[in-house]
Amino acid sequence: MRVIELLDKHHDRDSFDCGSEALNKFIKQTARQHIQKGISRTFVLIETEQPTVIIGFLTLTLCEIRALKLPLQFSKKYPSKVPGVKLARLAVDQAYQRQRIGEILMIEAMKRAKLVAENAGGIGLFVDAKDEFARNYYERYGFVNLKDLPLELFLPLSTIVQKLE
Repeated sequence: MRVIELLDKHHDRDSFDCGSEALNKFIKQTARQHIQKGISRTFVLIETEQPTVIIGFLTLTLCEIRALKLPLQFSKKYPSKVPGVKLARLAVDQAYQRQRIGEILMIEAMKRAKLVAENAGGIGLFVDAKDEFARNYYERYGFVNLKDLPLELFLPLSTIVQKLE
């Protein structure tokens, strides 16, 4: 059975390889430090039969966005700065790619963003796509571009709620 849990020292970070040096370096060297310092939270997808093997991970943090960066239909109804949840990183080990693992992680990110919004406020989930391919991937889930920033995207809370129902 697959489960998602907070990254811990017992997870085998050294064997993780998603094909991106920056993401591999983050999970191996930085993610646990950020958890300990309260900067972000990294959650890993594992199989209960192999609880140390990281199939994929996502990293969430809080953010504040200037409402003027939002598409007009959103920016006009908010004050100058608005809170949200940022999907800082999402990666799948190469051995598990093309198996819809990213979708499992994306749904988890949506659930957690919704929970934060319900408990502390927030207008949605934000992400900085690393390239056009990643942007297209996020757009399939309903993310929209921020004004004049084609790689910065926003998934409104209303869309999250709709997708999770």
